Amino acid sequence: MRAYAELVRAPAALTVLGDTLAGAAASGAPLRGRRLLLPLSSVALYWSGMALNDWADRALDATERPERPIPSGRISPRAALTTATALSAAGLGLAAWAGGRDSLAVAVPLAAAVWSYDTVLKDTAAGPLAMAACRGLDVLLGAGRERAASALPAAAVMAGHTLGVTVLSCGEVHGAAAGTAKAVLGGTAATTAAVLARPGRTWRDRLGAVVGAAAYAATVGRAQLAAVRDPGATAVRSATKTGIHGMVPLQCALAARGGSPRAAAALALVLPLARALSRKVGPT
Repeated sequence: MRAYAELVRAPAALTVLGDTLAGAAASGAPLRGRRLLLPLSSVALYWSGMALNDWADRALDATERPERPIPSGRISPRAALTTATALSAAGLGLAAWAGGRDSLAVAVPLAAAVWSYDTVLKDTAAGPLAMAACRGLDVLLGAGRERAASALPAAAVMAGHTLGVTVLSCGEVHGAAAGTAKAVLGGTAATTAAVLARPGRTWRDRLGAVVGAAAYAATVGRAQLAAVRDPGATAVRSATKTGIHGMVPLQCALAARGGSPRAAAALALVLPLARALSRKVGPT
């Protein structure tokens, strides 16, 4: 089971729970009833992408990351591909059960984007944009097709952050260019400004949005600034890991400004757990 946990980078799935919550809040329809299953749909689709990523990268990992589950022989390529397929099916099934055709209309393009990224687009110039699209669609999954337009600003914020993390993550093995690290840090500043430009309607909403945005900027910005000063592989890996965890306070800020400060406060409890578990299974 540890090998499969490593394959799907299990603890990192805690950073996707808030996507649908933020999208639902932005659309004015907080998650209730069976729609509470939508975060689990996100988790299944995220895990499927992680398993598919290792299947697609098995030859490269044999050289650069021989300790990964497939090159180390703990999981066969066929088992990894089967896992990815089963998790995609589970994610689509959960979306259909939670929100019917309205949710499935977003989940299907999301699953297609995940598979396209891992199998075709990842090593192309469009790779980071494809990953950003996956995250944006995950936010829209919380809103559903009918309310997707109202959740587009929140989806754009999450997609922008994901774009930066993905661009920077390309230097996890060999380091990144100083200019790339500076551009990603600038993107984090722009993301923070975008959240604070529309902080919410009530004082609770505004307080939650400001606290979430400040936590996001402080943690992610600090790690990326370290990568600017030393864009070597170690600093870049640290900034990438922090960027992944930084999605949680960003989601909290978006959920709060959308009118769900209590849900944002509950979501904040995920971050310490994600950090603790990442010491056992790396999220990157």
